Amino acid sequence: MKPDELAKLTKYFRNTFGSQTISVRKRPQKDDSCEVYIAEEFIGVISKDEEDGELSYHFSMAILDIDLE
Repeated sequence: MKPDELAKLTKYFRNTFGSQTISVRKRPQKDDSCEVYIAEEFIGVISKDEEDGELSYHFSMAILDIDLE
């Protein structure tokens, strides 16, 4: 993803979740997705989907059962 997309996604996540420690970062050797962090902790991946002239982003976050205890 391009730097301007990463900046827009970072702004969106920070505004939506009310946290300035969220950042969206480029993935090494991947152009169609990026990584989401809270401070230095990886929390998920955003995939870019361009289909039929429409652009959308999909956020995926795994939650382990041990994290729920």
